[in-house]
Amino acid sequence: MSRLFPRTALWSRRLRAALAVLATAVAMCGVVLAATTTSSSAATCNGYVGLTFDDGPTGSTGALLNVLRSNGVRATMFNVGQNVQNNRSAAQAQVSAGMWVANHSWNHAHMTSMSQSQMQSDLSQTNSAIQSATGVRPQLFRPPYGETNSTLQSVASSLGMRQVIWDVDSQDWNGASVSQIVSNASRLQAGQVILMHDGIQNTRDAIPQIMANLTSRNLCPGMISPSTGRAVAPDGTTPPTDGGTTPPPGGGTCTATATTTNVWGDRYNTSVTVSGANTWTVVVALTSPQRVSTIWNGTATWDSSGTVMTMRSNGSGNTFGFTTMTNGNSGARPQIRSCTSG
Repeated sequence: MSRLFPRTALWSRRLRAALAVLATAVAMCGVVLAATTTSSSAATCNGYVGLTFDDGPTGSTGALLNVLRSNGVRATMFNVGQNVQNNRSAAQAQVSAGMWVANHSWNHAHMTSMSQSQMQSDLSQTNSAIQSATGVRPQLFRPPYGETNSTLQSVASSLGMRQVIWDVDSQDWNGASVSQIVSNASRLQAGQVILMHDGIQNTRDAIPQIMANLTSRNLCPGMISPSTGRAVAPDGTTPPTDGGTTPPPGGGTCTATATTTNVWGDRYNTSVTVSGANTWTVVVALTSPQRVSTIWNGTATWDSSGTVMTMRSNGSGNTFGFTTMTNGNSGARPQIRSCTSG
């Protein structure tokens, strides 16, 4: 028996190794099949929800963006101006990853205790920091702690921003576990917005399960409309009634700079110069009731409201323009919402 034991032990080890390889192969097949199924089912969107992340950018923004991209998520990042100033590359990475950037005040103070001029300075400074770092001027504002009043809302509106609070609180800021965050997110309905935060590990870990739940209900991540404050399709259109698809994030980013070149009593011209790409898509938002009457050097499409224009290059160079009829609103000017290359 003493001579046979080593051979028996060797045979046993080899058998266990072979079984382990077989188990790994089976597991890998299961993973591939699951990924394929998820990808297929994620294509149908009967409604959109707004996934939002406050208080960035942080040292963990890169990790958050990796999770969002790997799960096919586009989200709205309510950034703190001071954080943007201190980490411009992370703010730029948000836009490069296909996210929307928005204003969350300069340093997360209790803004309702401020004077109107202090509010104006705070939000303006934050807008400038975000636009300088990303090339995008914010269209949305979320007051810190959700604290607001009519003065703050008026100041945000005067700067071309809509105030957005939230419908569902993930409670991630309050130490919620991954399962609690997922459970809270499961209450989201079409058009609603959820509050989450940058820099929280449990939030990042919850995202795959949040997406699985949304997919099972044919809901997809969308953008928050500056007109209504509700979640809509990523191109700014209202949710489809017969199903649709969420387009993937675009390619790299570029920079679009708008200049008002001529002003008349009832209309004005805007010239937009694109840098960083020769093939581009620029999204421009008007303020109702203004409307564009003429365009040149680009191909334009519009959302259902008629106030969000998507202009694509048509081989006429990197500068395009348009004439806007004021229709009684002579003070507003178009806002560049995004510039995407490719």
